[in-house]
Amino acid sequence: MSGFIEPLHSADTLRYYEKIKLMPRVHRSSVGVRAYSNKDLSRLRFIKRAQRMGFSLDEIAQLLGFRENPQQAKPKVRALAHQKLAAIEEHLVELSTLRDELRLLTNLCGASPDGCPILDEIDKG
Repeated sequence: MSGFIEPLHSADTLRYYEKIKLMPRVHRSSVGVRAYSNKDLSRLRFIKRAQRMGFSLDEIAQLLGFRENPQQAKPKVRALAHQKLAAIEEHLVELSTLRDELRLLTNLCGASPDGCPILDEIDKG
């Protein structure tokens, strides 16, 4: 066994990963502390990085399965990554629009003698 996990994941998260089979059951010491092998730590780093890329836990489970035979899975991995990229690009457009709207509203708010254009705009829904 290599060691103990750094606080990248909470104990509750690690138990959940075991429950949903994202992680195998890990070895426990005689006092019940989880001890992670290098392979376990690599898997946890993979999960964390995939989450930062926006992949869901279900998608991460697929990606972990694809790691077993990456060359054969390559087209499926590429398709999944392409879908994620399209979703991120769409989200970036939405964020850019939101940024522009908030920039305008904060400028209007500073110039408004009465009321609050920000609250008024949020009220409109």
